[in-house]
Amino acid sequence: MREQATKRGSEEQTNKAAAEALRPEAIRKDFPALGQTVHGRPLVYLDNAATTQRPLAVIEAIRGFYLRDNANVHRGSYDLSHRATEAYEAARARTARFLNAAEPAEIIFTRNATEAINLAAFSWSERFLGPGDAILLTEMEHHSNLVPWQMAARRAGARLLFVPVTGPEGLLDMDRVQALLRPPVKLFAFTHVSNALGTINPAAELCRLARQRGIVTLVDAAQSAGHMPLDVRELGCDFLALSGHKLCGPTGIGALYAKRELLEAMPPWQTGGEMIDQVTLDQSSWAPPPHKFEAGTPNIAGAVGLGAAVDYLERIGRERVFRHELELTAYALDRLKEVKGLRLFGPKTAPPHAGAISFCFETIHAHDVVTFVDRLGVALRGGHHCAQPLMRKLGVPATARASFYLYNTRQEADALVEALQETRRFFGA
Repeated sequence: MREQATKRGSEEQTNKAAAEALRPEAIRKDFPALGQTVHGRPLVYLDNAATTQRPLAVIEAIRGFYLRDNANVHRGSYDLSHRATEAYEAARARTARFLNAAEPAEIIFTRNATEAINLAAFSWSERFLGPGDAILLTEMEHHSNLVPWQMAARRAGARLLFVPVTGPEGLLDMDRVQALLRPPVKLFAFTHVSNALGTINPAAELCRLARQRGIVTLVDAAQSAGHMPLDVRELGCDFLALSGHKLCGPTGIGALYAKRELLEAMPPWQTGGEMIDQVTLDQSSWAPPPHKFEAGTPNIAGAVGLGAAVDYLERIGRERVFRHELELTAYALDRLKEVKGLRLFGPKTAPPHAGAISFCFETIHAHDVVTFVDRLGVALRGGHHCAQPLMRKLGVPATARASFYLYNTRQEADALVEALQETRRFFGA
């Protein structure tokens, strides 16, 4: 009885914490980079879709590894190597729990989401894609979820098909999804959240439609993994790619989630040390997943940092992060309407608009906007955002983009609007 009461009390505390609003002012203390000034102004960091800042917990985890546990993994019979291996594999297990994967072996460590998608595109297509087959993508994909499939289709003699985007509001044409998800399509790869439009796509619904037709799915979760609750079994996806540096982790580390049966069937992508079982002068056999896909010495410290990052986000609560971003995005979208001559792209409401907002002035290039507001302490991104086909569809060469995260505030959204008003006045727009 006492144990049951204790469990109920713990669950009630957890639910209460989850229901509490996130307080970015308190969270900012965990991120030392946010306390600086640039050009004599307090830094307003709004380039989180490109990379997030790192909390002290992640910085200290990496520092601690190099101070105490630095050794190569899986190879040594001495204490440091054992500790390094335990830390590395513990990070894999934490990442698996973060995504609710069935087992840690379904997590392959990569350099980033780009490498994860390249791995899937190469190895899966080697085994499953042939002449006359097709891969379905969307018109809003980042180049990282486009170019690898172009190469895979070229190697296999397959072709690419695309789900249209419905104009500047940036939504997928779901009628066309239904029409296109049929033979000869073998795989459907799509972004969960568009880095250029901020659109949150209905990933679970898209995966369900594909699964009903026996079509494999890959979700590019680079912009969603650290921003909202994410459960690969609820999504029903076959592959999912993420980058550590977009979810409070270090650069140079990411992960590919893949169902175990696919990993068993796919050939290695890179070969060499670590990923083998037996080697003779004439031939080799492979280690089981995940090591089959992790040739050579991995980014051990990066994995440790990624593990610390997912722990940090779990303590904060991803539902709270998501709710905060949606509220801040809705506030920013409303305030940005005050800026005369500013054209906004993406959904009009949050949701389905996530925390990345793209915009442009008709008479001021995006690069000039970003350069000017930098002098006012506001860090934005300007360009085609690795989505050139989408920019052509929107009829613009580039946009400026503000992207929010758990530590951004309404005051920073106000600073963005004020900086854009000053930009308009300076350029006479």
